[in-house]
This record gives sequence, structure tokens and C-alpha cells, in this order.
Amino acid sequence: MPGPESIDWDYVVVGSGAGGGTLAARLAEAGMRVFLLEAGGDPRANAARLPDDYDVPAFHAFACENAAMSWNFRVRHYEDEDQQARDWKHEVGQGVLYPRAAALGGCTSHNAMIFMLPHASDWNYIARLTGDLSWRATNMRRYALRVEDCRHRPLWRALRHIGLDPTGHGWHGWLKTEKSIPLTVLGDDGLVRVLRDTARTFTSSLPTPLLSTLRWVRRGLGDPNAWHMRSGSFEGICYTPLATSDRRRIGVRERLLDVAERHPTRLHIEQEALATRVLFDADGGANGVEYLKGARLYRAHAQPSDVPGERRQVRARREVILCGGAFNTPQLLMLSGIGPAAELIPHGIPVRVDLPGVGRNLQDRYEVAVTHRMREPWEVLQGARFDRDDTLWRHWQEGKAGMYASNGAALGVVQKSSAATRGKAEPDLFCMALLARFEGYFSGFSKWIRDHPDRLTWAVLKAHTQNRAGTVRLKSADPLDMPLVDFHYFEEGSDSSGEDLQAVIEAIRFVRRMTAPLIKSGWIVEELAPGPAAQSDEALADYVRSTAWGHHASCSCPIGNASEGGVLDSTFTVHGVKRLRVVDASVFPRIPGFFVAAPIYMIAEKAAEVVLQHAYRTPLSAN
Repeated sequence: MPGPESIDWDYVVVGSGAGGGTLAARLAEAGMRVFLLEAGGDPRANAARLPDDYDVPAFHAFACENAAMSWNFRVRHYEDEDQQARDWKHEVGQGVLYPRAAALGGCTSHNAMIFMLPHASDWNYIARLTGDLSWRATNMRRYALRVEDCRHRPLWRALRHIGLDPTGHGWHGWLKTEKSIPLTVLGDDGLVRVLRDTARTFTSSLPTPLLSTLRWVRRGLGDPNAWHMRSGSFEGICYTPLATSDRRRIGVRERLLDVAERHPTRLHIEQEALATRVLFDADGGANGVEYLKGARLYRAHAQPSDVPGERRQVRARREVILCGGAFNTPQLLMLSGIGPAAELIPHGIPVRVDLPGVGRNLQDRYEVAVTHRMREPWEVLQGARFDRDDTLWRHWQEGKAGMYASNGAALGVVQKSSAATRGKAEPDLFCMALLARFEGYFSGFSKWIRDHPDRLTWAVLKAHTQNRAGTVRLKSADPLDMPLVDFHYFEEGSDSSGEDLQAVIEAIRFVRRMTAPLIKSGWIVEELAPGPAAQSDEALADYVRSTAWGHHASCSCPIGNASEGGVLDSTFTVHGVKRLRVVDASVFPRIPGFFVAAPIYMIAEKAAEVVLQHAYRTPLSAN
């Protein structure tokens, strides 16, 4: 019986994450035959701590370090060795851990499940940049409706049946969303005090506290994704919607398996298949992908194999679509001869298209931690070992919710930095209270969450960063090697005014104002990081430079004119290459919103529409 490689596939899609998985599923539903390549396996397969690390929302940090599905990239934040060495998370000769997932569903298999829509200006910027009005926010909103099945606004979910729905939520999409903190955890006095005192302090700082509170109630009690007939984006206290169903992780994996079951002849998922290069026809158009079949082949894997994979090829009648993410997509393009000639020639790679923007413009959000030790451990974490069969796991398994149904985020606060306020820009700061010790990524970081049940971390996230100087470069022509990744933080980057650094400092001071009542009352015993000694702007700046991290890498194959560093046109097509598109986090010219998963889902739904429209008007004989 012929194997799947011998079948006439319409599309070959590389990567099963938020971009590739969403796109492949939609194309197959529309009647196309799709061959989907995934370098990893099923994240719920039989392995240590699985399927719990995948299923249990509170275990997402352990999923990031689960050897069965971890790709442990090592990145640099600075080219300057002295500055890089100031980060305690940096390992000499390796870099700073940047977790990625090799698994069905990509990084949606280990992320914190947060589903927050980007800002309208993120889409409107692309529309202005390209002149393509289909990117305007008013149009892009409909793709969010195709994704979301909102379960955290039950009243409006019911009222929509009689035509009442001012929220703008999606109710029929493939991704269920729920609240991050179940009401059952509110018996914890310490947690209630954190929520109450934070809300009180934040509200009292507003110009019109009562009016602001009434507006907050009217606009959804902190629902950051609600649509309102008003100008401006959400600001204030919010909860973080999660991609969970009945308090279990749900994502692209479930979407793909559902479509494959319903359309087995249309969607083939080739797991443990590492793409090594794009194949081309005599006219220079993409017509397939070469890959290595085998487990744990890529050297980013937590436990890489020394067994060579089996070299195979799969062909596409219509298009090849790369969805490997901000690191792997530019790597695969360069391995295929598409990228900066000056980068390819030294590695002996024949230049097919000299496209300097490939691997440039890499961006991320800056994150830092403000960490505290509480007077006593969190009551809602009593008995938590973050393992199967502890008390909280049994409660979660029995459907009693509790903290294991949460990703650990108690609440979030959205606000503008002074620079954003002056420029009338979107809110650019997201401060999130976590009932855990979390200070970035390093080997063993998940154990801090398990071993410190008396910690409160305010994770400070700076969105809409100004730095565009990050790079992804080839280490070698060997497709098993990880690329060289350097984000060129702060002064090394392109933010000449220093707005990003100043905004993070402002956010730390803002968090300190919110925690001051808890320190005064004794519920917080001490601030551990940055620590009370760091008071001046200079001291806080040094803390930020030395400890900041990120985990939303994007923009390394941006939409835009090739002459200005762009790699793709507004239809996701690679400049100068027929029948080759990119649909993943790398396509954004500027990093969108606060969290990257939702905007990737949206562009994947848009890409599916674009691809299908092209297919319907283009007979195969004309390709």
C-alpha cells in the first residue's frame, strides 16, 4: 500500500503550532489534502509526568521542562559578554534557556494558555504598511470569532440566543476559553487580601475612582477581550482568559486530532519529522519539503538522539507553508537558500534568493519579576507537590477545580507607561500577580514553583517594545544544529530613546505601590527581588538589564517591502519565491499585544482564507 508521501497533497505545512496547526485544520476542512510535518510527538504520550504536565493547567512550567517534548534553545540577550554575564540565568558557553516545544500543537502544548487579543493598532499598522485593507482591525476581529468559544461570560452566552450580545466574543469557535482563577479558591485569606488591596490601591490612584469602577463593571468586570463601542483599548484590572475546557488544557492538538478523525483522507499528521529544506521545481517555485524521520533528532531536544533520521521527501501540488516559529522558520529558509547572501555563502549554501530580512527584526517582550515572601504559605496551595496523586491533583481530577485548574495568575493590571501616554499609544504594561516564585527561565526553574508555596511574584511585561535589533543566524549548514539567537537588549538594540527600559522601571514602581499596603500590614514579609536596596532609577535599571527575559519571540520574517527588510507580502508569500508562504509568529512587523498565541491563531485563520481564495481562482495547471 503506498505511503502518505506518494499521495498528491495540495499543501505541505511545516509545524503544528498555533500557526501551522490552525491553518492545516482549516484547509483540510475546506476540502484540501494537507500533509502536516511535526518534529515532535504527541504531548499526551506515555512518558514521565505525562499526560498530567499537558492536561493540568497549573503544571505548565513542568511541561516546559518535560524532556519528552522540550526543545531547549539557548539564546543571548547581549553580544557584550560582560553584560550578558550579569544575568544569573546565563550559562557560560550556552546562553539563557528559551523553552520551545517539539510536540503536536507546538508551543500551545506547554504555554500558560493565556488567550488575550492584540490591540487594534497592531492590525491597523500592517494595513497601513502594506496598503492591504483586509488587515484592518475591524476585519481581523472576525478571525478571532472563528477561533474562540467563550465560556467565561455565561450570562451573555445565554442572552446571545435572543440577539443580545455587546461583548464581541466568539461563541462557536474551536478553542474554549475559561477564567484563570476559579471562585472556589477565594477562601484563602492571603489571596483575598492581595486581590482586595491591589484593587483598592489601583482604583484610588485613578482620577475618578467611583466613575472608573462603574465603567469597569459595565465593561465586563475585567474581561480584557470584550468589545465595546468606544475608542481605546482595555486598561485596568483584569483576569486572564485561558484556553481550557472543564479546567483542562485544550489547544491545537485537540483541533488537529478532531479534524484528522473527521477527514482522515485530507489531513495527514507526520510526527517525529524534522524539516531540513524546502524543495523547488525547475521554475524556482516551492513544491515540497525534505525531512528526516525519527525521534529527538534536533539538537535543541532535552535528550537529543545520536541516531541519524531517515531522509524523506513530500511534494505539494499547490504550496509549501512554513510555520516553524520565530527561530526555526528563518533557519529553514536560510538552509533552503533564501536569506541574506552574506550569511549563506560562508556556510556553503547556494543562494536562491538574496533576502536580507530573513532572520532580522527579531523581537520579544521584556519581562522582569518583583518577588515577595508572604507571611505564610498560600492556603490554596496546601498539600501541593505539583505531581500526580497529591491532594490538589485529586481535587482537580474529580472536577473540584482549585488552584490546579489555574495557570497561577491571580489577576492582571493593564496600564500605559508615561511614554505611551505622551504618544497616545496603546497600553504597553501588563503586570500579573502569580502565586509562585517565577523569575525567568533556567534549568530547573519549575522546581521553584513547587518548592516555594509562600511566594508572590508580580511578573512585569513590557509590550509594544521599540527594539527591532534581534537576529536569528545560522550556526552551520547542518539542519540539526540550533541557530544563533541574539536579542540585543536595551542599549545594544534600536531603542535609542531608552523608552523600553524606562517603562519597565515605571512598572516596578507601580507594583511596589500596589504591594505597599500588604507589606505594611505584614502579609508580605519582604520583597526578595529587586529587593529593598534597589530604589534609585539607576539601581532598578541595572536590575532590569541584568535579569530581563522574554518568551514571545516573533517578527524574524516580517511582512513588508523587501527593500525595507520585509520577507513577506501581505498574503504571507515569501518575496521572490512562488508557492511559498510563512504563517507563524515570525510574520509580524511589530510584536502584537501582550500575549502572542491569540494573534497567531487569528493570522492563521486569515491565511487559510487567503490560501483558499487563491486556490479557488487558480487551476492546478496554471500553478
